[in-house]
Amino acid sequence: MTAGSTEPFEFAPAKINLTLRILRKRPDGYHDLESLVVFADIGDALRLVPGPSLGLDVDGPTGIQAGPADNNLVLKATRALQSQMSELRAGHFHLTKSTPVAAGLGGGSSDAAAALRLVARLNNLPPQDHRMVIAARASGADVPVCLDPQPRIMRGIGDVLSAPFQLPALHAVLVNPGVPVPTGAVFGALAAARSGATPFAEDDAASRCVEAGKPSFSTLIGALESSSNDLEAPALSLFPAVGETLASLRTIASCRFARMSGSGGTCFGLFEAADDARDAAARLAREHPGWWVCATILGSSFRDARATRGPGIQSEVS
Repeated sequence: MTAGSTEPFEFAPAKINLTLRILRKRPDGYHDLESLVVFADIGDALRLVPGPSLGLDVDGPTGIQAGPADNNLVLKATRALQSQMSELRAGHFHLTKSTPVAAGLGGGSSDAAAALRLVARLNNLPPQDHRMVIAARASGADVPVCLDPQPRIMRGIGDVLSAPFQLPALHAVLVNPGVPVPTGAVFGALAAARSGATPFAEDDAASRCVEAGKPSFSTLIGALESSSNDLEAPALSLFPAVGETLASLRTIASCRFARMSGSGGTCFGLFEAADDARDAAARLAREHPGWWVCATILGSSFRDARATRGPGIQSEVS
């Protein structure tokens, strides 16, 4: 496909967990959670060529990390919607990957949600069609929140979503050290650490902060400091490179807050000014040429993201 391609297009923004509380384990083996989720103005790009055969090809800076196309969530989500609508029109997808894989950015889930939005438009389905939600839930825990990517609190196993929240623009730097962090291994380390532990409080300061109304930048930072990502400590115990990434962000004087996103290993730093974020990203890319480093903005609706935006200041992915 050429740069001037006119096929239907969707931007699949990277998802960031500003907080992540892992609560009780359910009888079905999943965990209830609570997470304040925002989206970045960087991500992947998905196009659809309508046709009789369902297919997918993948390219882009991190396309090789995405694995076999047949296992991609783009196809899984489309098939989940097709199972409910025998006459559903689809076709061949072309995915350009710009975000790291297995990196705590919800890339595959966001790609799947973008596929559902593309197919919905092709078939004149309203975005709130219940079959879209069913297909999203069948595709993965993070896919429902990615269907309409706006700041929200995600609860349950990812299937209980708050209404969107208004947040201040969060100038950020995303950093990934190039080490895949398998979610299963991190949850295993969490379970081992919690074995026999005293039950913990489920109240989350960041959730209370955004539910009370649009917070200022400083108020939100304070709430984040009183919250957690419960997967950060177990991820650091297994993958020291994640700890190095966090330490590098925290040495930057203008970085107001840093944390790991999701199950890792991407970490984010928050800055009050866009220039500070860009300068920090440039510095980290110089100091760590094997890391994926990107300056971005978090918190706005994905509709505000510039779909043609490049990947920002980025070193070569190792």
